[in-house]
Amino acid sequence: MNKAHNIYIHVPFCVQKCKYCAFFSRACGTPNWDEYANSIIGEVEHFSRILGRIQVPTIFFGGGTPSLMPVWVFTKIIDSIRKNFEVNTNAEITIESNPGTIDENKLGEFCAAGVNRLSIGVQSFDDDKLKFLGRIHNANDARTLIDAAIKRGIRVSADFIYGLPGDTTKDVIDICNEINKIGLTHCSLYELTIEPDTAFGKMELAMPDNDTMAEMYIAIENNLNIPRYEVSNYAAAGYECRHNQNVWDGEPYIGIGIGAAGRVFMDNVWYEELGGGKMFQPMSDDARAIERVITGMRTMRGVRMDSATKKILNLEFAKSHTDMVMFSGDRLHATKSGILVLDDLIEKLVK
Repeated sequence: MNKAHNIYIHVPFCVQKCKYCAFFSRACGTPNWDEYANSIIGEVEHFSRILGRIQVPTIFFGGGTPSLMPVWVFTKIIDSIRKNFEVNTNAEITIESNPGTIDENKLGEFCAAGVNRLSIGVQSFDDDKLKFLGRIHNANDARTLIDAAIKRGIRVSADFIYGLPGDTTKDVIDICNEINKIGLTHCSLYELTIEPDTAFGKMELAMPDNDTMAEMYIAIENNLNIPRYEVSNYAAAGYECRHNQNVWDGEPYIGIGIGAAGRVFMDNVWYEELGGGKMFQPMSDDARAIERVITGMRTMRGVRMDSATKKILNLEFAKSHTDMVMFSGDRLHATKSGILVLDDLIEKLVK
């Protein structure tokens, strides 16, 4: 019997492409949902054949805009997963959403079909900034959806973007105060990154300098009521995203749908996998261990040290730089100073 695998399903469709988005997605007013559902189910059945009836602790629908999906499509896919795998009774089932594509009624239908965690792409509570980012919703739409989800008693997360042109540390503090006021138990705050193949990448934007961005990052920790548990993610105790935690900690996961990526563990071999049958090839133990260090060190609990990670970790560097990294039991994690220079730190940690 192969190990349990988490499942990520990519929904590539959006109403329109946001100006900052570099993810695989496409604006499509009328997707062929029958064709999409059948292709996803085909991949589910394929992995069932090669992995057997494995346990599934988490299922995550990302995008794109999964909330654009009709509920019957979600139901058809979930039913297929339950038919082919052993979905844990307490499985976390997340769907990402855009407030402009889902109302309280549709949310209720998704919850009845099995969704127990909603990730909401808020990005900002400022309507002018939402227009600048190319979002299709306004701040009131986002607040209404957050309230409806909280009232339903499901777990709720909201994404925000900071560091826009003209942003100051006060803007970030205002976001934190609003999150505190709402009482969110999970949120993600991402620095605006300009990617070349995006609408923003074709503009000459005057971005905040590195010192200002560092001040903003520190301000989040100092003003948000919930603690950081990963570089860009914050949660009250027990409300962390289990799917992401499993992936960051090096657990196996299947990526389903074009635009998805996975790390499959089968017959004691790791495989790099891309959804849609785009790739399935074995990985070396060292390559997989390096990935685990990169993702694990982004979390506050750090990377788990075992024979595979110890082999590629520069432990002498770690022992001599306790201002940057610390050992806690069987884990190695970055200090507050180390988090601020994480990319350079990881480069020095990996042999």
